[in-house]
Amino acid sequence: MRLLLECRSSSLGTTTSSKSRRNHPFRRCGIPAHGFARVRCTDCGHDQLLAFSCKGRGVCPSCNARRMAEVAAHLTDEVIPHLPVRQWVLSVPKRTRPFLHQTPQVASAVLAIFLRGLRSALRDASPGAPALVRDAQLGAISFPQRFGGSLNPHDHYHVLALDGVISGDVERGVRFHEATGLEARDAEALARTVQIRVLRWFARRGLLDPSVAADMRTWRGTGGFSVDGSVRIEGEDRAGLERLVRYCARGPLALERLHAPAGIETLSSPEARLVYRLLEPDRHGRQELRLTPLELLDRLARLVPPPRIHRHRYHGVLAPNARLRSTVISIGRPEPDDSPVDAESPTSPGHARKPAPTGPLAASPRSRSSRMLWAQLLARIYEVLPLLCPACGGEMQIISFITLPSTVQDILLHLDLPHRPPRVSPARGPPQAELHFDQSPTFDLAAPEPIPEYEFDQSAPHDWEV
Repeated sequence: MRLLLECRSSSLGTTTSSKSRRNHPFRRCGIPAHGFARVRCTDCGHDQLLAFSCKGRGVCPSCNARRMAEVAAHLTDEVIPHLPVRQWVLSVPKRTRPFLHQTPQVASAVLAIFLRGLRSALRDASPGAPALVRDAQLGAISFPQRFGGSLNPHDHYHVLALDGVISGDVERGVRFHEATGLEARDAEALARTVQIRVLRWFARRGLLDPSVAADMRTWRGTGGFSVDGSVRIEGEDRAGLERLVRYCARGPLALERLHAPAGIETLSSPEARLVYRLLEPDRHGRQELRLTPLELLDRLARLVPPPRIHRHRYHGVLAPNARLRSTVISIGRPEPDDSPVDAESPTSPGHARKPAPTGPLAASPRSRSSRMLWAQLLARIYEVLPLLCPACGGEMQIISFITLPSTVQDILLHLDLPHRPPRVSPARGPPQAELHFDQSPTFDLAAPEPIPEYEFDQSAPHDWEV
């Protein structure tokens, strides 16, 4: 994190005014010199400092990791029922990706087309499902992603869908029809359906010329539209499901793969290069990227999600306002120990609705907060509870939040910790002088205007003026 902070401050060259610091919280993330929380053990008195986070959207690696863990824990514990889940990945051809990257409405339209085709495919592969498509409901969570593995813009979709369809209602109960008839060729057929519908939509909206769209439909196979549904998680494999959700909710930058080569004293030097290791070789065969700090920031800036756009969305029976949501998310979920349900109570599940003849039925609906404590997230990821004292094992509590600059500096000096934030380089001027651009005029302003070689009659109206 410090490496990325130094990269940003040395390359962007922003000012150090208080207004600038307020407008760039990313530069302050994880730095105790900007304030911290103090945590103390109630038994032995051992204390430690915790720096504040910026909660940056799509840029900060540490805050992205927290959001990834929080989303995965919430979806696994409170939203996704104990039913088999399949991951569907949709990729589109390069010709259409700029439209998805630049216009969120286009990306949402393509996702809606894909979900409609997916619901039909799951209904056809589910024995016993209702004959009408509107009676077979989908339950899915989508993660639109704007990046690839090498920090490149690559718009595609990850969709976690129940491996089947839901039928029924609140009064009579719900029934899950598992898609046991899915085969490998169904994914290719779904990609072909998405190809036809998306190209038709692009041509109707004027994004592609009709002749171009018709030509793209004749490309080999599915013409760059790819659908993969090979990853399936069983209903009781909650640990595997949580790992899959983390993968879908991950951020574009993995901080553990970013390194500064040895021997470079500062990132502001012209020869400074950052090394970003790739999990797989890219199309050029490179195992790593060597980027200047400014090149790294340029790549990250293109991957920042647009404002006021959700980074994951709920669909079908898992949508927030779906009538069956509270019933479906309780399927197969054990009752909490602290709130037993009386079997003879008129509000118990048996009296609230009639059970369906067959198929897994839901337990009583539950409602919990979607927020988790920071300590619970760390314990879930690293299997270590951070609010346990490392000295005696007692309970640690947050006793204060230190934000006054003078107090922050005194405490850090006493603990022999860095009391100054990383230096921010001053703003620099345009690079004309560095590129040896000659700014002096080379023509005579007093000279008469040259006569054009050809004269055109501009009195006649042009075609676009008629």
